[in-house]
Amino acid sequence: MEETISIKDIFQTLKKRWKLITLLTLISVFISGAISYFLLTPVYQSSTQILVNQKQSKNQPDSSQIQSNIDMINTYSVIIKSPAILEKVIDELELEQSVDQLSHKITINSQENSQVFSLTVQDSNPSKAVEIANAVSGTFQKEIIDIMNVDNVSILAKAEIKENPAPVKPNPLLNIAVAMVVGLMAGIGLAFLLEYMDNTIRDQKDIETLLDLPLLGSVQKISQHK
Repeated sequence: MEETISIKDIFQTLKKRWKLITLLTLISVFISGAISYFLLTPVYQSSTQILVNQKQSKNQPDSSQIQSNIDMINTYSVIIKSPAILEKVIDELELEQSVDQLSHKITINSQENSQVFSLTVQDSNPSKAVEIANAVSGTFQKEIIDIMNVDNVSILAKAEIKENPAPVKPNPLLNIAVAMVVGLMAGIGLAFLLEYMDNTIRDQKDIETLLDLPLLGSVQKISQHK
């Protein structure tokens, strides 16, 4: 006979194991909070905006040239993170990191059919993030003339240090919320696992469910008298 679990059984299991569920949830929240606030290094970011637009002698823009500029952004994204640019930035700022390490701090984002793209730098020091972003964009603007033999790069907005910069990661509140959900689900899962493995017979219902036998009688609790 296949055993079925009712909603009442589920709530009884949760009620019975609520301490375990609560404990695992609190442990997850505590560990996540401790890691987010005390172990993970805050990371800040700063961005510049760059326009790719070939200087035109005509009054009306050339649509083919505009599309060419848009298509060129993909190529420029690779060049910006190449040794040809980053080695000069490392020397200029006297950074103690490799080209590969610096490249991983840089992200290029562009909107579809737009000649403008953003260069974002992440660093544990907010001032250093601004400094690197401006140095990379400035070096790229100078070097692209020799590399591609074009002069179509303009810096629309330089990176600036904010008065009270806030880290972009870690996000302690988000981490704690995720840890709470994970801890809660783990606690519920463990509660049902323990209930499934628990074969202890405590009452009439357990006898009928576990042994599949009818109850013929019961012995009342007998008080002991001296």
